[in-house]
Amino acid sequence: MNNARRKLLSVGALGCVALSLPRQLFGAGTDAAPWLDVRQRGAVGDGKAIDSPAINKAIEELAAAGGGTLHFPAGTYVCATIRLKSRVSLHLDAGATLFAASGGYDAAEPQGAWEQYQDYGHNHWRNSLLWGEGLHDIAIVGRGLIDGSNLSHGGEGPNGAETLAGIGNKAIALKNCHNVVLRDFSVLKGGWFALLATGVDDLTIDNVLVDTERDGFDLDCCRNVRVSNCTVNSPGDDGICPKSSLALGFARASEFITITNCYVTGAYEVGSVVDGTWKLLPPPLLRLATGRIKCGTESNGGFRNITISNCVFDRCRGIALESVDGAVCEDITITGITMRGITNCPIFLRLGRRLRGPAGSSVGTLKRILISGITSHDAAPYPSIIAGIDGYPVEDIKISDAVLHQVGGGTAELARRQPPQEEAGYPEPTMFGELPASGFFIRHARRIDMGNVTIAMTNPDARPAFWLQDVEGADFFRIRFPAGAAYALEHVRKFRSFGCGSLRDLQFDAVGPPRTL
Repeated sequence: MNNARRKLLSVGALGCVALSLPRQLFGAGTDAAPWLDVRQRGAVGDGKAIDSPAINKAIEELAAAGGGTLHFPAGTYVCATIRLKSRVSLHLDAGATLFAASGGYDAAEPQGAWEQYQDYGHNHWRNSLLWGEGLHDIAIVGRGLIDGSNLSHGGEGPNGAETLAGIGNKAIALKNCHNVVLRDFSVLKGGWFALLATGVDDLTIDNVLVDTERDGFDLDCCRNVRVSNCTVNSPGDDGICPKSSLALGFARASEFITITNCYVTGAYEVGSVVDGTWKLLPPPLLRLATGRIKCGTESNGGFRNITISNCVFDRCRGIALESVDGAVCEDITITGITMRGITNCPIFLRLGRRLRGPAGSSVGTLKRILISGITSHDAAPYPSIIAGIDGYPVEDIKISDAVLHQVGGGTAELARRQPPQEEAGYPEPTMFGELPASGFFIRHARRIDMGNVTIAMTNPDARPAFWLQDVEGADFFRIRFPAGAAYALEHVRKFRSFGCGSLRDLQFDAVGPPRTL
């Protein structure tokens, strides 16, 4: 190939990359984005030299010129903190690795008065491999790898509350940014969070693979977020996790979020998803796998207008929506979800009174939740849970077109158990202990609709399929039950069950004595 031909193809390839980036990343008044090879500014990429000083200098240069793209050819770039800048994109070629150094990171921000209301990792951004604050029009794209093997998981400092000086504990941390694109790269061992996005608006995360010990994506107090086509393996913590903490110093809702076409799991050894070997964890660890999609636990500001669709859960915990710190959690649609090997319960909806926040915080809400098109196979050991607290019910929950298959095996003694309220407890399906239902445990709820739902068991189960206590307005239509009792009802009013196989249609409005049907 002659030089002219090679140059033409090179320019064409760069043009294709530029077309995939936001137009705002281009330099002001130019027809194309400035493109700078990081090696032209002193980065070596040999896996030994510390390249972050050269990288930061190149980022500053591009920012001063009005923006552009910093290109990382194949190589291993050992880095401490990389400081992102507005209108600057990082492009990681296939074979390019940003490898977290063992020390030398920027210091965490000084502690604020709000820090007591969420874990240490949520309050600090600068002690990260890549961080940015108050930025706009930024991107990290390309088929490269961010390797955080030297990042801290959190909990190493005094009283287990913080990381040691000079140590990084997040792969990517962004605060108060907007117009952000993260696309096509992979993260291995992302520290406390592979991504901590706090107060980040207009955020796109697409085709990103995360293989990590703790959380994958934490979307805290964020608005207008699109997460799509991502794979997250996180055996020890949550996969994709909208939150609404007080880390900004005030309550702010996470809202207008879509999560679609994603795969979450906690089943595989960390590192084996990135390298393609997909090695299953041993059974004792597999039973503890997390790896789910969850709204919470930090829940001060709220969760509103969220859609989760077309996602696969593989041997991890199930979907969880939690409001325990005063959050307004409402107008959420979950559809087209398949689950296998769920390690606790398929669906967990919890309104509680933990109130981890300033004095005077009040209980929030959890209402107007639509869940449809759900399949779950081989979940153990808990049924799905819909639970408010006395005086603060979960409201307006509609679940339809679902097949929920449980391991089963519950005893008659367990069917008689009255679980504790645990109003202020940490929200997890395990919080109530073993439960007296095989399909759904529903307590302190109003207006629950179930239609075209199948509850199935691998092993015979002596518990009723649906256990309801303090529920007003419960409609069940075309439900398929396993062998045994269908309902256990206590302090239930405005109840209807119709078209449910061999079970006779039943309707009553007033509260009657406890009954099992």
